[in-house]
Amino acid sequence: MKTLITEKDWQATVIAQAKVLGYEFIYFTWNSRHSPAGFPDLIILRDGRMIVAELKREGEQPTPEQYFWLLEFLKVTKDVYLWYPSDWDEVVKVLNRY
Repeated sequence: MKTLITEKDWQATVIAQAKVLGYEFIYFTWNSRHSPAGFPDLIILRDGRMIVAELKREGEQPTPEQYFWLLEFLKVTKDVYLWYPSDWDEVVKVLNRY
């Protein structure tokens, strides 16, 4: 039986990789009950670049509110992503693109 990574662990993995690659400004909502519905999981900043990422476990889909936020962020930056653990290679590639 395959064990699925939790969204919390998935987020920690992405944050750890970003830090290894030199990203120091990483925002994540500590408790979503105090944030607007659907706000993305991660905002990663470095030298004028902003990466916006919604993280999901395999098989899960974003809520309509999450899609709304991602579409609004696309008006600001093209670095907007919906990442699943199976996207790990893409995550590393995006974070390495500098």
